[in-house]
Amino acid sequence: MPINQPSNQIKLTNVSLVRMKKGKKRYEIACYKNKVLEWRSGVEKDLDNVLQIPNVFLSVSKGQAAPHQDLAKSFGAKTPMDDIILEILNKGELQVGEKERHAQLERIHNEVIDIVAGKLVDPTTKRVYTTGMIDKALDQLSSQIQTQQAEAKADAAAASRDPAAKTADDATATEGKGKAKELPKWTGVVTTKSAKSQALDAMKALIAHQPIPVSRARMRLRITCPTPILKQSVKAPPKAGGESADGEEKAHGTVKDRILTYVEEVEKQEVAGDEWEVTGFVEPGAYKALTEFIGSHTKGRGRAEVLDMAVVHEDD
Repeated sequence: MPINQPSNQIKLTNVSLVRMKKGKKRYEIACYKNKVLEWRSGVEKDLDNVLQIPNVFLSVSKGQAAPHQDLAKSFGAKTPMDDIILEILNKGELQVGEKERHAQLERIHNEVIDIVAGKLVDPTTKRVYTTGMIDKALDQLSSQIQTQQAEAKADAAAASRDPAAKTADDATATEGKGKAKELPKWTGVVTTKSAKSQALDAMKALIAHQPIPVSRARMRLRITCPTPILKQSVKAPPKAGGESADGEEKAHGTVKDRILTYVEEVEKQEVAGDEWEVTGFVEPGAYKALTEFIGSHTKGRGRAEVLDMAVVHEDD
């Protein structure tokens, strides 16, 4: 007896789904694994290498194609199928498997650790830490946050059983509110944010909590300015990052005085003709304020050139 099989059934294997809700309907397209991210990053430019089948579905798993009437209502009657597919591919939500998600998380984690390790140094020796030490320090911060969250839940549960204790805790919390600024937290890497953004968060948490002694690696700059401008007086107070013990005196000093308040360590200072040049080290957090000051007080005639984004001492 012959076995009848549906001739129009499409077997999709090794598939990644991209879903998008539009006009109260959810649409799906079937793509090859790893190709969607390559398409969105610009690495892959051939659409045929991304799509398993050039069609839009209501359910890929059931093989249920989206009716033309639904597509017309959601995307417009005159919108070509290729444009609909591209909109879903570019703006839709990528559904990935557990292994693929784990690989993506591991990749971002490694990127974050590499960025942080290249930007932070031991404040005493100015030497970089190994990626392993940075990884352990971030794990320590993450564990501390998890412990604090667990304790908070336990306290909340205990308070719900003891209203009097809850009232006392609320009074204590209210009394301490505003006295202490909450420090940056680190709870671990996620796949929904860029590695660069998460690396900045990780650095802020490490600097705030100091599980190991760390500080931002200083920038090395070359600052140039016409000598006549250097002698102009500045009455505005120093901006954040440029304050010092003699801030009041510096506040009423010259343009040169103000520029030097931003430079932590002067490497070289000289005058060539009618131009003054200083090379030195600046904290990254003070760079924006420094460039804004130079731009506003020299009318574009002065400049700050970055020679090294992060100065570190490498082990021999």
